[in-house]
Amino acid sequence: MADDELIARIARETKVIAMVGLSPNEARASWGVARYLQSQGKRVIPVNPGHAGKTILDERVYADLASIPADAGVQMIDVFRRSEAVGAIVDEALEHLPDLGTIWLQLGIRDDKAAARARARGVEVIQDRCTKIEFPRHI
Repeated sequence: MADDELIARIARETKVIAMVGLSPNEARASWGVARYLQSQGKRVIPVNPGHAGKTILDERVYADLASIPADAGVQMIDVFRRSEAVGAIVDEALEHLPDLGTIWLQLGIRDDKAAARARARGVEVIQDRCTKIEFPRHI
């Protein structure tokens, strides 16, 4: 499937997103992207160990993906972490998120080996793209 077609389907169908590295700082890109996604009717579940148990954008913050209740229905993770952290994040997502269909790595973030592991499990992967740039073109 062409990237544009895939992104259009993800934008239309994804309702629940776990955002890894979501910052409570309104000046950070992750906060702006999360706020945009919420404005489009998406539920954004924050994942940030330094703020676990608190709230960001009216959602409870989890320490890691494994801490999110399985019934939360996370369909996509949106990753705002360095490329070096992606492998472990992808492995944790594949193990603990039963409804996962998409792994999205933000601008400047790539891990081809982790992407291959996810794709082998039937999970779509978008790398080095921003949801706030791509979704408006397709929603």
